[in-house]
Amino acid sequence: MSIFRLPFLSALIFVAIGCVRSERMETLYAQRCLGCHGPSGSGDGPIAASLPVNVPDFLETVRNKSVTQIRKIIMEGKGIMPAYEPALRKPEIQDMVLFTRILSQRGRNVEWWERFDPLVWAHCNVPWEMVLGYDQPPEENKPR
Repeated sequence: MSIFRLPFLSALIFVAIGCVRSERMETLYAQRCLGCHGPSGSGDGPIAASLPVNVPDFLETVRNKSVTQIRKIIMEGKGIMPAYEPALRKPEIQDMVLFTRILSQRGRNVEWWERFDPLVWAHCNVPWEMVLGYDQPPEENKPR
């Protein structure tokens, strides 16, 4: 193997590992979404039947809405769906957008371009807040 291929393969492995379902995604989904959207995202959750409107199927959501629109719905809410921006941080909202896309692909033949979603979403689980230092508390003015 050429030494020039090593960085490329390392980056590819990093992307593949960072863009799959994670325990955090599944926990957030179970806590916030499962009741209405159901285990497969098809709108058949345990409380969906008692709601006054139909809960959208993620397959239709992904077909009809952009990533930005899906993110906005999760952050601000829509109809009877509550807004999650105050409760969830931006990386968690991004996880929910990705999880919506993952669940929309279950049980169907995905288009050729959808197979590249993990590469497109390469930044999804990279802890950018840690990498860029956003999770660090602001330094207090310390006397010298």
